[in-house]
Amino acid sequence: MTDQHTPQDPTDQYPQPPYGEQQQPHPGYTESMSPRPDHGEKTYVGSEKLKGRKAVITGADSGIGRAVAIAFAREGADVVLSYLREEEEDAEEAARLVREAGRTAVKIPGNLAEESECLRLIDEAVAELGGLDLLVNVAGFQMARPGGIAEISTEEFDHTFKTNVYSMFWLCKAALPHLKPGSSIINTHSIQAYQPTPSLLAYASTKGAILNFTKGLAQDVAEEGIRVNAVAPGPIWTPLQPATQPEDKVDNFGADTPLGRAGQPAEVAPSYVFLASQESSFITGETIGVTGGRPLA
Repeated sequence: MTDQHTPQDPTDQYPQPPYGEQQQPHPGYTESMSPRPDHGEKTYVGSEKLKGRKAVITGADSGIGRAVAIAFAREGADVVLSYLREEEEDAEEAARLVREAGRTAVKIPGNLAEESECLRLIDEAVAELGGLDLLVNVAGFQMARPGGIAEISTEEFDHTFKTNVYSMFWLCKAALPHLKPGSSIINTHSIQAYQPTPSLLAYASTKGAILNFTKGLAQDVAEEGIRVNAVAPGPIWTPLQPATQPEDKVDNFGADTPLGRAGQPAEVAPSYVFLASQESSFITGETIGVTGGRPLA
């Protein structure tokens, strides 16, 4: 892709499957992926839509989270990057790209499946940035179980909900006292909220909960001048896929979309920028689908 402004044929601006075998241990790492995901490193061009804003982005080390961090920085925002401690190498690269854009990058590792870590993240973010305007919840856990519900343990189901849903509740609750009118919360659910895949039962269930949580919270805080929206990605080429999906699924990942390929993180990030910016001032409680043509419902 040239950049996010130049018109291009969406069917061939990025590689199409097959992508080959490339299984990884969880949580997955960018360096081991082929083709390398595009996070907008060379393709995202900013225009000061978020000038002077202060943002927390979870899952910011790689994938969609890294793409959002790059885009926000190039739009003028300072960024706190939240990530798992074992993802330090990816997180440092994401932070470098934010700083390269001339913005502040603060790395705060931690396990968001724990309430105390969520509260610490917000406290440290506010202290480091001197306030907070934008909370972007991207981090999530998934694990494919081809055998369906019989293969999902109580521990795994609980961990999936703690990471994907409870963390969002804890982070939003902690962030709200710091958010002023004009601030935004942007959550991430998925096409799985509408079209659940049996092998992703636990993950899909959390995404349905996030969809409902977003709509309810948007109504709860609207009078405070705070907007809450969501982005629902389809198949996006991130380390989460080779780290959690069977080899045949990774090889043909995204082939079932009308555009015939997986999306790239850089193609998702502009939706977060729009929802964070003044351009979406009359939009709250809504979802933008980024699915390569697969319908959300």
